[in-house]
Amino acid sequence: MTAALAAAALAAPPTLAPPAALAGLRHSGVVGERPVAWTPHVLDGRVKAVAPVGDLVVVAGRFDRVAAPDHGDTVERHNIFAFERGTGAISDHFAPEVDGTVTSLVPGPGASVYIGGSFDRVEGQDLPGVALLSTDEGEPAGSFDAGVAGGSVYRIDARGGELYLGGAFDTVGGERRRGLARVDARTGAVDPSFDIALSDPRRGGLRVQELALSPRGDRLVVAGTFTRAEGRNRHQIAVIDTAARPAALADWSTDAYAEPCDYSRMHTYMRQIDFAPDGSYFAVVTAGGPERKPGLCKTAARWETGAGPGAEPTWVNHTGGDSLYAVEATGAAVYVGGHQRWMDNPEGDHDAGPGAVQRSGIAAVDARTGRALPWNPGRRPRGHGVEALTSAPEGLYVGSDTTGLAGAYRGRLGMFPL
Repeated sequence: MTAALAAAALAAPPTLAPPAALAGLRHSGVVGERPVAWTPHVLDGRVKAVAPVGDLVVVAGRFDRVAAPDHGDTVERHNIFAFERGTGAISDHFAPEVDGTVTSLVPGPGASVYIGGSFDRVEGQDLPGVALLSTDEGEPAGSFDAGVAGGSVYRIDARGGELYLGGAFDTVGGERRRGLARVDARTGAVDPSFDIALSDPRRGGLRVQELALSPRGDRLVVAGTFTRAEGRNRHQIAVIDTAARPAALADWSTDAYAEPCDYSRMHTYMRQIDFAPDGSYFAVVTAGGPERKPGLCKTAARWETGAGPGAEPTWVNHTGGDSLYAVEATGAAVYVGGHQRWMDNPEGDHDAGPGAVQRSGIAAVDARTGRALPWNPGRRPRGHGVEALTSAPEGLYVGSDTTGLAGAYRGRLGMFPL
């Protein structure tokens, strides 16, 4: 072990929170600007999701090769792997074969993790779109099978024994559930009390691109191609009262995402959503087309959870022409990641407008004002962009498709310490 790795291992937190405690995780401050040296390197493809699970960190996306933190051993890992928190040692036990892209991860009960994505088979078993895996052995849990059919799962989230699925599928467990479903987190059985009808896609087919569950599990925000929910106008975003039985569409609504600010091949410009640790607000980031247009494309925005009809954002931060793909709210900051070159850039048009600050693919925003914080790890190869931001007691994990972070080589994966 190198001196840097040894120091990082000693600096690792002695006690790690169990997976359930990561819901609503709050940081005491902004993370450091230099990543630790002990994370492994993903040598190809893209990292799309990161989830700490017990003593491990599970990493997923579309890739085939992973190297140790010191660039020593290289191993094959197809679209998912795990490493030890604090040392970066790649797990020999968790090496499941997944035949497609994994886009979403959620810690499961005990030593397990839920995976969602565009795959059909896991360890040779027919488990399209979603599966529950043991992190000790990498094997699917025999008791869980959601029976997703007719498409892919893009995003999953779980709380209190319930797992939510969002994507472009048609049925779950043989029941018609277009793009959105709730299943039993132990068995995968579809919940008959959750059947929210999303319809009238703005382009292409119906899909839920993103969903996020509040820390208490009483509100679910969904975003995608739809323009109506339960027969009411909901332009690309809706809030669902998940505490109600049966679940019901909440009064919260906005027309702010009705503007056609993208191009015809992009079915929705909505990207990630994350709730504040106390659940009082959620942040939304968006992509967009190549031209600068009115609306909330290529922005980060804060929305109050308790708002009603005709909600307006508390603040908006514009990149000036570059897409954002990931967001993580920690209380101390709202971190955003993507393809951006600037923040605080409402007048920019693929250039730095008045007041713009340079931020290369990752930034921290003040949760109260929406302005960029001084935190700035410096230039990094932007590539497609940062697609994964995940907070943990030890810091902020970052996943992307490039190999530079804060001026150092970090292969598509890094962690900024708290």
